[in-house]
Amino acid sequence: MNILDLVRENIKSLKPYSSARDEYKDATTDTMVFLDANENPFENGVNRYPDPQQNSVKDFLSNIKGISKENILLGNGSDEVLDLIFRAFCEPNKDNIITLPPTYGMYDVLSNINSVENKRVLLTEDFQPKVNQILEAVDKNSKILFLCSPNNPSGNSFSVEIVEELLNKFNGLVVIDEAYIDFSEQKSWLAKLANFPNLVITQTLSKAYGLAGIRLGVCYASKEIISVLNRIKPPYNVNELTQQKAIERLLKVDEVEKEVSEIINQRTLLIESLKSVSFIQNIYPTDCNFVLVKVDDATKRYNQLIAKGVVIRNRTTQPLCENCLRFTVGTATENEKLISALKSL
Repeated sequence: MNILDLVRENIKSLKPYSSARDEYKDATTDTMVFLDANENPFENGVNRYPDPQQNSVKDFLSNIKGISKENILLGNGSDEVLDLIFRAFCEPNKDNIITLPPTYGMYDVLSNINSVENKRVLLTEDFQPKVNQILEAVDKNSKILFLCSPNNPSGNSFSVEIVEELLNKFNGLVVIDEAYIDFSEQKSWLAKLANFPNLVITQTLSKAYGLAGIRLGVCYASKEIISVLNRIKPPYNVNELTQQKAIERLLKVDEVEKEVSEIINQRTLLIESLKSVSFIQNIYPTDCNFVLVKVDDATKRYNQLIAKGVVIRNRTTQPLCENCLRFTVGTATENEKLISALKSL
């Protein structure tokens, strides 16, 4: 597969914007006088433009993940990364994507924003992709297949064999959204990135790393794909404060791992407690920091929990999720409050 064949023609010929910090890259040299970017010269910590390629953050991620910097792109949250993929590879009013509901809702939102058809192929009852139906939905204008694994809102991971078959048979980009991979026993697809030229992996610092407030998403892909995305990304899409906070957190990987371990432990305890709630009819397997459950009346139970000061997510409107509620795993105290509220209803 030649990835460039998938790129929009106008993107291929696009001359990307060159910022002052792109032209002079060694912006950390203390002895230099910077009069190139029309910045305010009075130092306050953020008066200078940030590194447009976020090299320091990428250095840490490269070491942690074992992936070359050339295979990494950072965005203002994973949503910006996903939007860049749409804009680089999908021709408006012509191309289409394939999504597998129930899944992350931004894929559909972005398809509408970019005027790209979204072909939906429902997951199976146990939330696994239907390979034959997916491949039957493909046509010459199918550019991207989105796989959210572990999946939101169901919580489960997709079969490795199924994903590998789709990677081999789908003649477009396969984007695997691994926002919740740190909570899963299944290994990340990063280890197989070099095996599949059409594989794109997105991750985030919002979940396991506890940095939802700084909005930092990560894209891992071939050098060719990353190069295309770099051509169209805004010049300073990740601000200086976000980069500083990300580095601060990436220096504490041991602390992150302890928090993830505690969340997984609390998840186990929460699931065990949910088993004794009379109106919960099913607790779905999860590889995430949340649990999806089926209840007798999701809207009624949602409103009752709100009245008791507990905010959860009502997913009953999603395909295959009728009367389902989604509980994020909180602290021990928060989980105890949830269980106490549930048992009092």
